[in-house]
Amino acid sequence: MSAMHAIPKLSRAQAAELVKRCYDLTPSEVHSLPSWDDQNLRVVTVDGGQFVLKIMNSKTNKNPAMTEVQTYAMNLLQEKGFPTQKVLKTTTGQVMFLEDIDCGHGLQKFLVRLLTYLPGIQIAKAPLSPELLYDLGQTAARMDLVLKEMEHPQLSALQRDDFKWNLSNVLLLEDYMNLLDGHPLQAGVRTVLHQYKTYVAPKYSAFRKCVIHGDLTHLNMLVEADESHAYKLSGIIDFGDMSLGYFVHELAISIMHAMLARPNPMEVGGAILAGWESVLPLNQAERDCLFWLVLSRFCQSVVLCMQILTVQPENQEYFVDSAKNDGLILQQLLDLGKERVEEVWFQTAADCSRTKSQMK
Repeated sequence: MSAMHAIPKLSRAQAAELVKRCYDLTPSEVHSLPSWDDQNLRVVTVDGGQFVLKIMNSKTNKNPAMTEVQTYAMNLLQEKGFPTQKVLKTTTGQVMFLEDIDCGHGLQKFLVRLLTYLPGIQIAKAPLSPELLYDLGQTAARMDLVLKEMEHPQLSALQRDDFKWNLSNVLLLEDYMNLLDGHPLQAGVRTVLHQYKTYVAPKYSAFRKCVIHGDLTHLNMLVEADESHAYKLSGIIDFGDMSLGYFVHELAISIMHAMLARPNPMEVGGAILAGWESVLPLNQAERDCLFWLVLSRFCQSVVLCMQILTVQPENQEYFVDSAKNDGLILQQLLDLGKERVEEVWFQTAADCSRTKSQMK
């Protein structure tokens, strides 16, 4: 998620022309969508179709094999019934292509894809019921089981050893600890990194490997209300952080980011865990390390948001608020301690699973 690369900035007119030329679709509306460092545009066509035009940042263009695998994974999951986007082919049969775009520094090549538009709102904007959290955990586990069996000639592109947001690379945060000098969280982050190094890392040989989405955040999960006004998952988006990893990493990331969407973060972990274990029960090593992996993800968010601030000072309000909110929950979890948090998570998961079995 580094910002040291060019971010595309197509005008709406440029985007409409590109869609018409490459996909033979006639846009009637083009709207900007949120994005970290790519450009996402919602395109509505004259016949009522809705799509997302995704123009990747210049750094991503240097590794098209990774984007190719991500695109393949999205289409595979969509075929298996998951609510993921489908990538459309151009009039010449391509699922992605390079386009020359001038972002103010001369022409540069950017990777372009057109995806189906998924309905719904971000899960962060919806009330998170235990049922929805259970569904989130269950869906994440089912999805990773499909991805584990995925075959692709470029699969090795997902071995992202230098990717700072990969949960396998938590210790890369040590290079940025100076950003926390004088910060009240510095001691807490150091504690988590120490526990990761001495407690978690030795257990990695017992973690089960797979391909993970890697970014199942409260912003990348979409929901819609059904006839009874209960919210259901309607979309899984943004596969840009996919990597070869571990099942327990996906679970930890899902729990951490769902915590950001609840007034009482402690209410989140148990229901997600119950849904996950209805598909894929944790082994003992994964169970022992879940707490520290969730906290490690909080540390990544706090430290890397501060690092991004050094290169994106214009986005100070967003990143300062993000680091502050994540830091508050991180400190709360540290204060409660591993034993107490696990007691809440695993007891809630057991209660949730018992309720589900009684309803069958």
